[in-house]
Amino acid sequence: MEKPTMHMLSVQEKGGETKKTNQYIAAIAAAIGAITAGTILAWTSPALPQLEPPKNTTKNITEPEIDIFSMNDTDSVIDKNITEVLLNSLGQPADFLLNTTESSLVSAILAIGAAISALPVGVFAQKFGRRPTILALAVPFLLNWLLTIFANGAGMLIAARFFAGIATGGICVAAPMYIGEITETSIRGALGAFFQLFLTVGILFTFVVGGWTHWRTLSIISAVFPILLVAVFWWMPETPQYLLGQNRRRDAEKALRWLRGPDADLSAELEDMQKDVDNSARQKAGMVSMITNRAPLMALICSLGLMFFQQFSGINAVIFYTNNIFQSAGSNIPPAIATIIVGVVQTIATYISSLLIEKAGRRILLLQSCIIMGICLIVLGTYFKLQESGARVAPVGWLPLVCLVLFIISFSLGFGPIPWMMMSELFAVEFRGTASGITVIMNWCLVFIVTLCFPLMKDAIGIYSCFWFFSGFMIICVFFVFFLIPETKGKTVSQIQTILGGSRS
Repeated sequence: MEKPTMHMLSVQEKGGETKKTNQYIAAIAAAIGAITAGTILAWTSPALPQLEPPKNTTKNITEPEIDIFSMNDTDSVIDKNITEVLLNSLGQPADFLLNTTESSLVSAILAIGAAISALPVGVFAQKFGRRPTILALAVPFLLNWLLTIFANGAGMLIAARFFAGIATGGICVAAPMYIGEITETSIRGALGAFFQLFLTVGILFTFVVGGWTHWRTLSIISAVFPILLVAVFWWMPETPQYLLGQNRRRDAEKALRWLRGPDADLSAELEDMQKDVDNSARQKAGMVSMITNRAPLMALICSLGLMFFQQFSGINAVIFYTNNIFQSAGSNIPPAIATIIVGVVQTIATYISSLLIEKAGRRILLLQSCIIMGICLIVLGTYFKLQESGARVAPVGWLPLVCLVLFIISFSLGFGPIPWMMMSELFAVEFRGTASGITVIMNWCLVFIVTLCFPLMKDAIGIYSCFWFFSGFMIICVFFVFFLIPETKGKTVSQIQTILGGSRS
């Protein structure tokens, strides 16, 4: 039997006993970057209502009212006279407010920054290493929070969100790449799901803390995470693949020894990895080579397709309409609590995905995801169409809530974590940095398009038509996954490249 060449081989197959503890530690350390990105992604949800004006942006209030609402505002001047104070949409005093255009820019600039940074970060990681790239991204992460904490107007917030986008786009490239390269085959899928899992943890954290704190306080607390990323990840090793590519075999062996444990037999694995790195070095890894060779081209098509269907799954439409769905079920739950409930469901389901992914496989989780999400979108569209037409839907008011929960669970089991994890699995080492950058650019461009167009679509054709629109993409997605996406569970990188190149597994 031919011995496969690989990057992420389980050394148990070579006779040594593998210790997985350090692999989990390294993956969690890198995934702190995902928590940081999650806090950034969710920040606008609790913060923007505190920064947007009500219908009347200013109001004269008297001194007793200032005492009640401005106790923590050190900049407010309390005197015997009536004072004019800015009030936000929640009726609370504000240092400054954003108009509609400024609010849109604060929301949208993140995706632009992420799209700009993704490819350069991929190239940087390929040239200088995965570890220094992740550590360097702590700088724009922290700069974002410093600008936000000391913001005195829209300009500083927009600049902060741009730096946040640069860091978030970069971590979406570097962290999955690092996690994919330091883990062995038997747990690669489980640890690969950590990126999305920790992303949802960061989002949930922001929903919980932001629901009851001032946006500056939330920003101060969130600034701890990039510092924590440096403090913890500083002690993690570089990936053995990168070190071998730099002719640093002794360092590669040291890193692999720490990752695999003291009893693992590393000699054969290092030889296989060295051969693979040498083969990669002899190949041209440019864009022309990527699109003219079948294996990397198919990897790119699969990766871009998964990102496309992730964004066109309707996840943004469902999240956006969460409060309406809760109201249709007869619930009086406040919007902040409803958002937290969704965040809890998403986090738990993503964790379950990390447990199932090496047992069930990637394809079955992706297929259940697009099928169940498609059905839920059709049902939601039908319900809100009937509601708008005046039909009596109160007896089945629970139906959209059930669809919401099923949709979130299904997304979190499949199309939430798996596209990020497979991005690092599908590409050979010579293409991984550049291809990951292109894939992340695609993802963030789609985020920008869907975020920009969804409110316009909702006003033009109605929310029910939006749900049906996204359900159509889920139907197409079933065929895409069934015919194009390979099963990568338990397979080495070289085996995956063979399958993508047209050979049967």
